[in-house]
Amino acid sequence: MVEATAHPTSSVVIHYNDDVVKKFVIASMVWAIVGFLAGVFIAAELAWPSLNFWPPYLNFGRIRPVHTSAVIFAFGGSALLGTSFHVVQRTCRARLFGGTALANFIFWGYQFFIIMAALSYVLGFSKSREYSEPEWHLILWLVIVWVAYLVAFTGTLLRREEPHIYVANWFYLSFILTVAMLVIVNNLAVPVSLYAAKSYSLFSGAQDAMVQWWYGHAAVGFFLTAGFLGMMYYFIPKAANRPIYSYRLSIVHFWSLIFIYIWAGPHHLHWTALPDWTQTVGMAFSIMLWMPSWGGMINGLMTLSGAWDKLRSDPGLRFSVTAVGFYGMSTFEGPVMSVRTVNALSHYTDWGIGHVHSGSLGWVAMITFGAIYYLVPNLWGRRGLYSNRLAAWHYWISTLGIVLYITAMWVAGIMEGLMWRAYDAQGFLQYAFIDSINAVHPLYIIRWFGGVFFLIGALIMVYNLVMTVRSSCTAMTPSPLGGLSLAATGD
Repeated sequence: MVEATAHPTSSVVIHYNDDVVKKFVIASMVWAIVGFLAGVFIAAELAWPSLNFWPPYLNFGRIRPVHTSAVIFAFGGSALLGTSFHVVQRTCRARLFGGTALANFIFWGYQFFIIMAALSYVLGFSKSREYSEPEWHLILWLVIVWVAYLVAFTGTLLRREEPHIYVANWFYLSFILTVAMLVIVNNLAVPVSLYAAKSYSLFSGAQDAMVQWWYGHAAVGFFLTAGFLGMMYYFIPKAANRPIYSYRLSIVHFWSLIFIYIWAGPHHLHWTALPDWTQTVGMAFSIMLWMPSWGGMINGLMTLSGAWDKLRSDPGLRFSVTAVGFYGMSTFEGPVMSVRTVNALSHYTDWGIGHVHSGSLGWVAMITFGAIYYLVPNLWGRRGLYSNRLAAWHYWISTLGIVLYITAMWVAGIMEGLMWRAYDAQGFLQYAFIDSINAVHPLYIIRWFGGVFFLIGALIMVYNLVMTVRSSCTAMTPSPLGGLSLAATGD
């Protein structure tokens, strides 16, 4: 199915390819349930280690990368690819380049990669590194799919009818290009043979650690930040029916963010064999990131000037605005944790887990939920959601889950850091490591409850979206899904 939409300023009817967007929306929600369920399971394994049954397939070491990959690359990645195809067509007033065949190859190729990567983790075929990447043959397949994605996106930009490239597309394009570079360099390896999954990385020692965290933190910056900022810059103005507060600020936000983020990785390697000057560079650039990040947060929130009342009636907008708040909080906490003296307390503790999940659940998941709540009624031609009350329940249950999760991990992390550095009067360590494990056990249970709440909220969302699609309340007229106003108040 394709949608035919006339742009408000033109009589030309544009046939958008929305089939692929629908497929990515559906895949995103399916993978959300899979990823959240895996997260709840491994949280239970940490709280109750006896749950590490059926070894080795369901133990923590193999399910943990399944959880992270399902949430980041399957749920988040499918949402990014789907929304980017939606946004680029409408802001360019052009049908997706490459036609249905290329779009379907990208969708099914990406889903195939996700499934095979998950199977490789469960079966034990992955590199033993901080981020457990799939082996070389799957990475090669991902590169092929990603090049096809780049061709479809840039081809649409090049055939655009709109002379201006809207800023959301800038963020999406930076995400596509940089992730390609990161994945290729980080996975440079020599296969044992063409018929074996095993390979050996080209890097070793401190160099390998540096490349790993250049990849790790830049992936956070461009996959989990820049891409989802593209969502923010399109869906919040659309849902609020307001132009971006300051288009000029969005451009400053873009260029400063993409220049600074790529240098921040070494702050993950404080107090290691990495040279001190490299650690200092990572810390300095991390602190600098605070300013552009908060500029983007302010821009997103101020877009609602004169439209705050919509938060009462639009559940998707409520999710999006809350996500921007979590974005601001996470991008303040990250630079604080990058300071060497703070990092001496926080590193290797559950504080880092709390920080990661305030960003991934509060920012990434919430902004995605907001975008999907906007997309589903429009893509399927419905007047609205099946139940705004269910969406409200989803919002409050998920928010409660996030709060339980991150506060439990903050308290656990600070407790661990203080216990590990405590000395008695004779200069000996005051606590054994097992003492810190026993101390944080109740907090691990609270973390598990937080994950359960978040999973329940996602299940409510899936039910609400399914009922929305099945509803017979179609829109009276085609939804106004044309171009987005590029005007910026005050600029």
